[in-house]
Amino acid sequence: MRQLVQDFKSGEIKLVDVPAPVVAPGCVLVRNAFSLVSAGTERSTVEMAQASMLGKARRRPDLVKQVLDSVRREGVAATMRKVQSRLEQWKALGYSCAGTAIEIGEGVNGFAVGDRVACAGQDYASHAEIVCVPQNLCAKIPETVDLSHAAFTTIGAVAMQGVRQADARIGEVIAVIGLGLIGQLTVQILRAAGCRVLGIDVDQAACDLAAKCGCDVVAVKDIEGEAARLTNGFGVDTSIITASTDSNEPIALAARLARQRGCVVMVGVTGMEVPRDLFYEKELGFRLSRSYGPGRYDPLYEEHGVDYPIGYVRWTEQRNMEAFLQLVASRRIDLARLVTHSFEFDDAPKAYQTIAGKERFVGVLLRYQESGVRIQKPEAKVRPAAVVLGVIGAGNYAQGVLLPQFKANPDVTLHTVCTATGVNAKKAQEKFGFAGCTSDWQEVVANKDINVVLVATRHDMHAKITAAALRAGKTVFCEKPLCLREEELAEILQAGNDRLMVGFNRRFAPFAAKLLELAPPRVMRYRVNVTPLPREHWINDPTIGGGRVLSEVCHFVDFLQFAARSRPLSVFAQGFGGENAQVSLRFADGSAGAIDYFSVGDAELGKECIEVFGCGKHVVVDDFRDKGQVEEVRRFVAAVKAGGPMPIPLEEIVASTRATFAILKSMRTGVAVML
Repeated sequence: MRQLVQDFKSGEIKLVDVPAPVVAPGCVLVRNAFSLVSAGTERSTVEMAQASMLGKARRRPDLVKQVLDSVRREGVAATMRKVQSRLEQWKALGYSCAGTAIEIGEGVNGFAVGDRVACAGQDYASHAEIVCVPQNLCAKIPETVDLSHAAFTTIGAVAMQGVRQADARIGEVIAVIGLGLIGQLTVQILRAAGCRVLGIDVDQAACDLAAKCGCDVVAVKDIEGEAARLTNGFGVDTSIITASTDSNEPIALAARLARQRGCVVMVGVTGMEVPRDLFYEKELGFRLSRSYGPGRYDPLYEEHGVDYPIGYVRWTEQRNMEAFLQLVASRRIDLARLVTHSFEFDDAPKAYQTIAGKERFVGVLLRYQESGVRIQKPEAKVRPAAVVLGVIGAGNYAQGVLLPQFKANPDVTLHTVCTATGVNAKKAQEKFGFAGCTSDWQEVVANKDINVVLVATRHDMHAKITAAALRAGKTVFCEKPLCLREEELAEILQAGNDRLMVGFNRRFAPFAAKLLELAPPRVMRYRVNVTPLPREHWINDPTIGGGRVLSEVCHFVDFLQFAARSRPLSVFAQGFGGENAQVSLRFADGSAGAIDYFSVGDAELGKECIEVFGCGKHVVVDDFRDKGQVEEVRRFVAAVKAGGPMPIPLEEIVASTRATFAILKSMRTGVAVML
């Protein structure tokens, strides 16, 4: 199928052929009929990508700080690889569309194949022929609503949430500052709610359109005078700012227009220096409106389909979308006046030339052909090699660290790359030279030409894919962790195939062999000082990432097992906050190991430090850079080529995995766990 993307490095906007998405659990697969170009948000994204490196840095100082922190902790070379990998990505454009459901994912309720559906969400409701959208970001379209008008639903929900934050009441006077698309929709929603509306913009044409859409009064000049006449001198009850500008004038104007104890609601993006004197003297309220309603930015709601009880949260993202569609169905909102441009999807890049130029626009639609989607699946032709590699999952770590090593190895042929989105799969194919790409991981597992599978997805998929690939007779390299639960480990072992490697790379670091010179028993301590992750980060989701103990501490458990050259017998652990753990391990040869893993340390402290004591010697490895990935891949490929044993014996992989599970059990119970 085709999808519209922007090359973040060059800024070019283009249509590309990508694999069609596969319906995911909790999602609806939709064939698009129309999608809406959100001029404000998308123009900002486009301008960011088209800016120079210095321009990007000026726009995103927060990212500059992250880069500097990474240089300090991981070194210049590793940081530059990360930055380059990010810059070489394609950005999916669009977040408001409408079409017909063609497949329903497992666990979805309330939708059926053939339903007309409005869709929302960045990276979901994209400008693409087919989209896969979580159920809480979908809304059924009433029969009387045209699909072209339903494509406005996401933007309509943004305007709806702004009105809800304003708590607008029948008969109140509301000023709408900024009469772009969201402003025009806000005007119409307010009129439907029985409010009187003062529309304000620097553009007379925008004011004229707002007057046709129901504004009681519009103003370009003498704004305060118009507000006084409309309110008998009392001032407006609320101002909703829907403008987009760096200027602080909108918020200052809103304060001047307000009545005593009035309110200002920020929907748009403007300067945010609140004029304290005016806000204090009038005792004004100030509220921010978060996108299209409660649920926004909450993974449980948006990605996992967990709805908020209507008795506690009356209006969610989805319910705002549904309410907007009802207003359109009842003809209280007129969208025909707002459509200024419509482009065939073949000409989609021209839409962005329009919003970047001087031509006046409001609603810009992309129209998709009804004849179907072009799905191209050319046969992947590859040269013979010891390793014919299929890759499932190609995120930042895979692209920045693992794939360059596989690509550089002469004994490896890159056959097919699979990611959840077709955009990322196609970009990874082009970047690394894979023969093919797909968004269906089962195609990789089933392909008889592929003899090795690299699994680098999010952690919840590791066990399922690994077990399937092993059952199919493949050799598997699974990035850590191998799995998140004991029953998943059992499924992997039941596959009956020991051709398994896990990305426990620390044992392959240059210094690792030096530790083996110390005679047992040994006393070992591994200190790890990590950067805190946001609570909402996917790694902290117990069902997807498993938490930092399972996803990262497993590394250090494996390294201590390697250094001891002995199996762990018992584990005792304690900690707090999910990111801080002290772990003690006892090994069969009498060695003892400790792991101090924490996110509460000084950021200036090095990330990793290892101390090993034995036979009168003391070895310290502090803040090392080479984590062993290069040697790890080299030895794995060599093992596949020779048909010999895997670089890490299966029993050691299992022992490290079970010991990591034991850490969580010990932290939960407060007692040591025998293995």
